[in-house]
Amino acid sequence: MSAAPHGCSNNTYHSMCTEEASGPLAVIIIPCLLTLSTVLVVVLIFCSLHKSKQRRQSNLVNFTNGQQSVSLTASSVSTPKVQAALSPWEIPEECVLEGLEFWQTGRLGPICKGLLKRSDGASCAVVVKSLQDESNQPEGKELEWVLFHATVCKHENVVQLLYCQTKCLPVCLVLEAYSPGNLLHFLWSLRNRGSNSEDPFLNFSERSVYLVAKQVAAGLDYLMSEHRLVHGDVAARNILIGPGLSARVSGLGVAFEGRRMDPAAFRQRAAEVPLKWQAPERLAMQLSIDRGDVWSFGILLYELLTLGSPPYPELDPLSVLPKLQGSYRMKRPVSCGGPLYDLMKYCWMWCFKDRPPFSAVIKLLDSSLHLAATKDICVFEVIDIPEYNRKAGLPNTTKTD
Repeated sequence: MSAAPHGCSNNTYHSMCTEEASGPLAVIIIPCLLTLSTVLVVVLIFCSLHKSKQRRQSNLVNFTNGQQSVSLTASSVSTPKVQAALSPWEIPEECVLEGLEFWQTGRLGPICKGLLKRSDGASCAVVVKSLQDESNQPEGKELEWVLFHATVCKHENVVQLLYCQTKCLPVCLVLEAYSPGNLLHFLWSLRNRGSNSEDPFLNFSERSVYLVAKQVAAGLDYLMSEHRLVHGDVAARNILIGPGLSARVSGLGVAFEGRRMDPAAFRQRAAEVPLKWQAPERLAMQLSIDRGDVWSFGILLYELLTLGSPPYPELDPLSVLPKLQGSYRMKRPVSCGGPLYDLMKYCWMWCFKDRPPFSAVIKLLDSSLHLAATKDICVFEVIDIPEYNRKAGLPNTTKTD
């Protein structure tokens, strides 16, 4: 019996002997494992923070050109991938730009009008937007702007990019010229037409409003459904009008800044959008969503039906939000039928979730087109531009995108 403790022959002593044998090893391994796991967690945390910081600082922009994905940063704008993406859009050697004349000043450089002449002798009117003003080398944002147009402008109701020039200076966009052009100015010109005008292009009725509005809604629906882009500045001044009342969405500056994922630049650009066109959530919370574009589309309908009158003409821009909070909405324009005014009010629902998406707007316009009046819209008041700018809350001089 006395030998049992020394030989550890029973279970109790076997357990004790095992603990004594493994004790020194456990003292070494367990602290090592704890230390290693702690170090690993700390390293992972620092790596995560570092990557997050890099993402914030890089202003990474992802564009898709067909099936090719291109990433742009301020330091990588001249990479082979970017050049490959833009190469199909470069002006062919056999094309020549002729008769360029200064038109207006853009945000990134002068804008000219001219002719694009092809080798077969055919020519077309174009707008050339220079994206380089003073620097000797193209900057990242300029090439991002070119690639943005090459990616997005692929719908019949969005401004059309014909070519670009990025391999030599100045960097520029060559856009199709649309005549008469700016929708707001076109609406103003309709106020001066004679009652017996023989120009069919000057015939503009409620039915015409339906046709233009449907095209604008289709362009905005494309931007959202295909590219997840909120336009952010829907207004008559940012729509192009062409032959047969064909319409195209332009003025994509706010959408571009939103795509670049640069919050500071986006806030600065969005702050330039006049208050009277903005949805309540934008005015109150700086929330930019696609249903905010729907609200602005309702304002555009008002512009069309009044031949370019400023919205809320009786209100100061800063008093619009308090009035909207009190359920105020603009009255039905004289030339507006019931179904179209119902659509306007639908676009102006206070809660953005209650507003229709553009796909539904298109269907509503289609379903009530047969009810639209065909009599010309008449507004006899001539527009005084400084007074218009004051009522609309617009600066007297603006730069186009």
